[in-house]
Amino acid sequence: MSKFDELRAHLRAIRTLTRGVTHGLPALEASDDPYALFGRWFEDAKASGLLLPESMALATATPDGRSSVRMVLLKGIAPDGLRFFTNYGSRKAEELDDNPHAALCFHWSVLERQVRVEGRVERLSAEDSEAYFATRDRGSQIGAWASAQSRPIADRAALEAQVVEAEARFEGRDVRLPDFWGGYLLVPDRFEFWQGRANRLHDRLEYTPRDRSGDGSGEAGGGWEVTRLQP
Repeated sequence: MSKFDELRAHLRAIRTLTRGVTHGLPALEASDDPYALFGRWFEDAKASGLLLPESMALATATPDGRSSVRMVLLKGIAPDGLRFFTNYGSRKAEELDDNPHAALCFHWSVLERQVRVEGRVERLSAEDSEAYFATRDRGSQIGAWASAQSRPIADRAALEAQVVEAEARFEGRDVRLPDFWGGYLLVPDRFEFWQGRANRLHDRLEYTPRDRSGDGSGEAGGGWEVTRLQP
């Protein structure tokens, strides 16, 4: 992003803050489809001028319940769930492989909105991971090869040496997808939409599957039940 684009984004954020948080935003309304509501809110977040509105906190846990959380980027949403990508040797990936349930939280502060999503997680196919990897810039592709994510390293110079080694390995040719890197799909069994309101009397809507598939997947085969929660 150029300096001009950053300035324009900040100006949009200031304008949104004045119109939205200061003067109040429309009341949250129930919808039969949380994916559709999420899509509208995500478009609002992108239009607001927020930097990286696709940022989301990803919470994972070990089988014995020890939790951890970090920021990742949403890289796709479709009727089957939400997608993100990482190194399969990272701490988050190891925890997801051992305990395939996770939670996401989007926080769009300038709009006073949060979205929480919970569900089971599964790895994407190699074809899906390859398709996304091909869209990354070459520097990020090289970085995926160079970094053994979450593993100790002596210093920054050692990391940069690994980058040089990866660049030499793929000099003059396309960077292929590492076999230790790829995507995950979170299949939601709970959404919560939170809208800030005056006097901390916020709006909260919870969506849970009306008729689960019965196989433990949490998929909303029979639609979604909408419940308003107290703030």
